[in-house]
Amino acid sequence: MIRSIRVRVTLLFMLALLLALSVFTIGIWARRRETVDYRELQRYVQSQAELAIRIIMQAETRGPVTVVRDSLGGEGLTSELASAMEVIPDYLLVIDSTGRSLYVSEKARALPDSDRTVLFSRALDIEAEATRATLLTLGTDKIFLSARDETDSTTSIARIVAGSSARATEATWHATMDDLQRSLLILLPIAALIGGVAAYVIGGVAVRPITMIITELEAITDGRSLHRRLGGADAQGDELARLTNTLNAMIGRLENSFGGLRRFTADASHELKTPLTVLRASIERAMMARRGSNEQMEHLEAALNEVTRMADLVNSLLSLARADEGRFDLVRDVVLLDSMLRDIAETTAILGEPNGIEVRVSECEALTVEGDAPRLRQLLLNLVENAIKYTTVGGTVELSLAADNGAAVLTVKDTGMGIAAADLPFIFERFWRADRARSRASGRGGTGLGLAISQYIAQAHGGTLTAQSRLGRGSTFMLTLPGAVCRELTRSETSPPRVA
Repeated sequence: MIRSIRVRVTLLFMLALLLALSVFTIGIWARRRETVDYRELQRYVQSQAELAIRIIMQAETRGPVTVVRDSLGGEGLTSELASAMEVIPDYLLVIDSTGRSLYVSEKARALPDSDRTVLFSRALDIEAEATRATLLTLGTDKIFLSARDETDSTTSIARIVAGSSARATEATWHATMDDLQRSLLILLPIAALIGGVAAYVIGGVAVRPITMIITELEAITDGRSLHRRLGGADAQGDELARLTNTLNAMIGRLENSFGGLRRFTADASHELKTPLTVLRASIERAMMARRGSNEQMEHLEAALNEVTRMADLVNSLLSLARADEGRFDLVRDVVLLDSMLRDIAETTAILGEPNGIEVRVSECEALTVEGDAPRLRQLLLNLVENAIKYTTVGGTVELSLAADNGAAVLTVKDTGMGIAAADLPFIFERFWRADRARSRASGRGGTGLGLAISQYIAQAHGGTLTAQSRLGRGSTFMLTLPGAVCRELTRSETSPPRVA
């Protein structure tokens, strides 16, 4: 099995070249074989007729050119002129004005009677032209005839017809074609070989950059060498440059994916390590405490809290894994966003009461969208709970819903500690926290996956989730969902919204 592209290209080029040359050669050979070149033979026949005229004209200067040759008064050429005519080896006919032959060459006399009759009849019919010869077919032979009329009325000679067989010409032509065929059969393999060598050399030059790319790619063997990039892309400016740029972009994405996977694994391990340690310690203490005592119940309650925390973390990880696999399924239905927003405001107001945090709805238009109501509720709860969690004592969390160019815009604004500008681009990454002090010890701990899941929910609905924040001045999260439709409020909904 041939594995080298260079060799395969060379063989294919040789095959294509050989095929093209063969078709071209066969076409020329077939065309040449169909049409024999009789032009030289025609010129020869015309020259023979002119030669016979000149011989007769010279003989006329010396005396009579015809004599009575039989008792019936039939004439013929003089013996001297007839001997002179014998220098013309092919067909020659000298005809008088009555249509009788005065001279018939030896080659014409050797013809069978039927062919000689046809020849004589055709010699009388053809036109006397100095620029054309007439073709006559006798059996398997082709004869070209050329006629000349005698204009001198002092003699009985009226027409001279010279002719020659095409057999010799055809034999010569066939021999030439056979030589041409043999030459082409020898030259075709040589041309294919030369073309193959040229293709191999050119293929080597063309494949060399690919070989370099393969060598560089082989050096990138694992996740630790993904920082390397392929070189020479800018200098080429062709398809190989596009391939190199595409591979570099792919390596960059792999590097980011490997880095994210390492961070994700480390963060997940860290997030699970602490609750497992607390769970183990709580269970051990519960086992050591007196059965049914308050101390045992406290330890078991702490263990239950950690189990709940780990269950939430595992569910979040499962949701993100499904989103990464494209299995973030949505059950779409008409969602009353205004009703959902008021309900969330009432529910989360309880969370802000211990710290005096007010949760209020400043604006709420009656809008509906097509979406997954539980998922959208999860998204809004994540945003509002985060806002309450990081808002200082006595602060405010403000919710609003408005229409903008056919889209629903839900805004969650708080007066909390805010996020630094350097941290803002990373808040939707998994396990990321803008303030490392926000730990479990501070009472603001979380899995660090809420915003990542919220981002996936927004994207699954064709929307966007963005954030604006200034350190010490609070944060604003804005959810935009397309396809918003205004609806009419019922009588029970026209009353002012309740404020926590």
